[in-house]
Amino acid sequence: MTFVVFPLAKVTANAEQTTSSVVLLDSDIKLVCRDIWRCAHYNYPAGLPQGCGHRLQTSFENLSGLQKDMNTRLIVALDFSEAEKALAFAQRLQPDLCRLKIGSELFVACGPQFVQTLMDRGFEIFLDLKFHDIPNTVAAAVTAVSRLGVWMVNIHASGGRAMMQAAKHAIAVMETPPRLIAVTMLTSLDDTDLKEVGISAAVFDQAQKLATLAKSAGLDGVVCSGHEATALRQALGDEFLLVTPGIRLAGDNTDDQKRIMTPVQAMVAGADYLVIGRSITRAQNPVATIQAINAQIEPIVSGN
Repeated sequence: MTFVVFPLAKVTANAEQTTSSVVLLDSDIKLVCRDIWRCAHYNYPAGLPQGCGHRLQTSFENLSGLQKDMNTRLIVALDFSEAEKALAFAQRLQPDLCRLKIGSELFVACGPQFVQTLMDRGFEIFLDLKFHDIPNTVAAAVTAVSRLGVWMVNIHASGGRAMMQAAKHAIAVMETPPRLIAVTMLTSLDDTDLKEVGISAAVFDQAQKLATLAKSAGLDGVVCSGHEATALRQALGDEFLLVTPGIRLAGDNTDDQKRIMTPVQAMVAGADYLVIGRSITRAQNPVATIQAINAQIEPIVSGN
């Protein structure tokens, strides 16, 4: 991550009244640098100012998470219907190589305890339940999910601005809220499917419209096909997360997906995270497959 530090604070006799000395791209980095700056400019007889040490420890822990965010772009979809099979597969994986996605089937079959079991093993979880209901109901559902401690949760952008804002406001009060993203258009849909449900716009145009609405509602990002990623990245900026399913390795069966890309194609298009299921869950050596994918996309992630 590239960031710039600007010395802004006026030195006063009371460090606790001094404004932050830095403006950075991330609030955790800002807290770390502010506290280091205070310690460097003031003579504290008892060492660090009250709360500073804890903030430094917490912020550096958060920075470790941010570093993982930057490096771990692969989300493995646990496409299983039974906890035993899903857990047996997860035991073959490594938390530092990927995150895990739990969808509706597995969550309904196994419940919140299964999510906790995977988190206890070190995995960060994208809980893919795609909530779509009236604002109050979705806000309550997202709150309940957030209390599990998951990394990411999603809702349908087609639920509208009020629903998305209600969900965002509901989790904003949490100390560590999950990333809240919106589903634009399912990758199983094409233009013909949209016409059948009364939407005259093309899939590409509808996805852009819903992604723009999601950003204006304050969400962290969207689920989108790699085919929309380039246009969304240009329109919505680098900070808006693009999570891309419908990823297949070269030579894989497309199954029920209609708008697919390879990992490299999706990353080049502008995706931040790749959701891959069957190409990994059906692989003879899932870890080797994950390592191969990470090796393929690493030059794109690092900008080399």
